[in-house]
Amino acid sequence: MLKPRVETALSAFFGVMAVVTAFWPDWIETVFRVDPDGGNGSAEWLVVAVLGVAAIVAFIAARRDYRTARAAGQVAQPQR
Repeated sequence: MLKPRVETALSAFFGVMAVVTAFWPDWIETVFRVDPDGGNGSAEWLVVAVLGVAAIVAFIAARRDYRTARAAGQVAQPQR
């Protein structure tokens, strides 16, 4: 049951970092002291896209693993 939790945490982290990068694109230059795109912003948008895709992939993987664990009886079923 650890794997879906790790994937969920990674999904949340990647999603937050994508949003942070979208609203504060200069954090890359600030933290790493490097300007990979010469100031035009294309590297930052590439980072946003990659982090967004990574968040979606991690979310889908977590959902799949959680459903597999629930079907195997490793997770309690919600009461209705």
